[in-house]
Amino acid sequence: PDGIDFNHIVSGALDQTIDARANGAKKLGKPLLLDFAAEMNGDEAWSGNDPKLYVSAYQHIHDRFVAAGASNVIWAWCPNVTDVDGRNRETMDYYPGDDYVDWTGVDGYNWGAGNGFSWQSFHDVFAEIYPLLAAKNKPILIGEMASDENGGDKAQWIDALVPTLRDQFPMIKAVVWFDVDKERHWEINSSPGSLAAYVNFAADPYMNP
Repeated sequence: PDGIDFNHIVSGALDQTIDARANGAKKLGKPLLLDFAAEMNGDEAWSGNDPKLYVSAYQHIHDRFVAAGASNVIWAWCPNVTDVDGRNRETMDYYPGDDYVDWTGVDGYNWGAGNGFSWQSFHDVFAEIYPLLAAKNKPILIGEMASDENGGDKAQWIDALVPTLRDQFPMIKAVVWFDVDKERHWEINSSPGSLAAYVNFAADPYMNP
């Protein structure tokens, strides 16, 4: 986005601000997931989709937090489910390194049908990137996910979440639903069937170990 230049992070020009955030996190005194510049490989285009610059900025912020003693921060790294070209040829180029990441992650959506999109199951949304993340042998977070209503059965999409997580994506240990009416009807209550399915999903013992 306009106005974001990671060179200012790497140069140390923003260290005072970073240190203030680190001290605030430390004072919280509770575990805190921090996901810096999510979807850095996608259309967010942080500092021009520059993997080396992103990694340098991420590592710089991480090191400032460590120096401040913010040991309660859990570092999550969440790329978009595909690169800007719709594939995953560069995604792992943005990976900051095993010593800098506690949870790998991903943001992905079923955009429904129409306007150049086709309906995808939950499995299909994450099938290509999952093995790339799983190879790091760290817990995986879905930092954002949701499904549209158009082009398929959203309730069935939600019903498939637990079986797919359990049987095909076992290293995914946490998910966050993007409950916002934005580009699509992402809300959990976009229909009565969707809401009922989500209630069952949230109550499933697999999601509440």
